[in-house]
Amino acid sequence: MESRITELEIKLAFAEDLLEGVNLTVYRQQERIERLERELRQLREMVLASQPSEQRDLRDEIPPHY
Repeated sequence: MESRITELEIKLAFAEDLLEGVNLTVYRQQERIERLERELRQLREMVLASQPSEQRDLRDEIPPHY
């Protein structure tokens, strides 16, 4: 009986260690996701800011030799 309890305690210790590692991994991934979302938002703002506000006509895009 005592060996079964010891075996369960060992398994519990490994499970707790594994859970702590998974929690740390999830935490780091969430931090990275939030950082990437901020960067994506900034890039979208930069693209929108660099686009001209008026609509361009495609005929204006044709090279002059046509």
